[in-house]
Amino acid sequence: MNRRSFLKNSGLITAGLSLTEAAMLSSIQAPAKNKLPKWKGFNLLDYFSPNPAHQRPRSTEEHFKWMRDWGFDFVRLPMAYPNYLDFDRSRNITPDEVYKIDPKKVDEIDQLVSLAHKYDIHVSLNLHRAPGYCINAGFNEPYNLWTDQAALDAFCFHWNMWARRYKNVSSKKISFDLLNEPSMREDMNDQHSRSSTVPGELYRKVAQAAAIAIRNENKDHLIIADGNNVGNSIIPEIIDLNIAQSCRGYNPGAISHYKAPWANKDPEHMPEPKWPGQVGDRYLSRQMLETYYKPWIELTQKGVGVHCGECGCWNKTPHDVFISWFTDVLDILGSNQIGFATWNFIGDFGILDSGRTDVKYEDWYGHNLDRQLLDLLIKH
Repeated sequence: MNRRSFLKNSGLITAGLSLTEAAMLSSIQAPAKNKLPKWKGFNLLDYFSPNPAHQRPRSTEEHFKWMRDWGFDFVRLPMAYPNYLDFDRSRNITPDEVYKIDPKKVDEIDQLVSLAHKYDIHVSLNLHRAPGYCINAGFNEPYNLWTDQAALDAFCFHWNMWARRYKNVSSKKISFDLLNEPSMREDMNDQHSRSSTVPGELYRKVAQAAAIAIRNENKDHLIIADGNNVGNSIIPEIIDLNIAQSCRGYNPGAISHYKAPWANKDPEHMPEPKWPGQVGDRYLSRQMLETYYKPWIELTQKGVGVHCGECGCWNKTPHDVFISWFTDVLDILGSNQIGFATWNFIGDFGILDSGRTDVKYEDWYGHNLDRQLLDLLIKH
């Protein structure tokens, strides 16, 4: 359909407007189209731990079948890079060992990717722990991604390896999410050390280097960068690099991470969450969410693909408060064609076996299913 036909069919020309006036009005009225599909799905934590001995229960073919049958088409795979290395785990990892890929572990990850593809589910590979950085500090990182060239070289080596592994796989099926929730941390091995926003040009340097390493294998590979400031802020410095960006669905933390010990200094004395309502010194409402997501929505209007790579709520938040808040989050994202992935599928943020004490679960093949949450995800 050409432009005149579209305007005529939409009723703008017959309303008495000239072609120029109608075109101007249509550009104002038509919502921006997100360059990324409106994927929706889950994070899978199979390779989340840096130590294979501490792995979560494995995702199975049955899990992917359930996802597909419920209408989901996306999984994000947050990986800790030491998980697929071959090194002596009785001592600290060395810079040389960062390059020692264990082919058997990579094959395991590849099998999971293949299972997802069997059920028409897009896989987004993510380095949750990368050489020199993790939002959850520790595991004796040998260097700092933001300050050490050796760390950046290793980071690019890992992404080139994954890009080569999936060199001939369509971007409709695979994407590369560079780094989980970037921030500047004073000490990469101290979870409580002070963190801050990554300087924009420094983020650009790291993202651009990794993108080159990936696209050296396939110029059409799809690359995603998590928002700056722990996933909260858009990255204007990389808009020209043809890299999509990933936001978060955790705002405000007083709802999403109520009593979470890894996210709060005094979790047991947090004020009771409400939505909407006064919580501590802030009034929490949909309006604050609309303000929070406004830069991300504007980013789609600039032609940058946006997806919400993580969202959801820890299991200590009262379920009715969680559902009320999350309905607003998903409505704002969905009405702007932004997809999402909850953290996680099975577990304390998930639709299965979340461990909530205030949910009437449905038995689902031996799992406890939060049907109300599932229905909400399906709706949006």
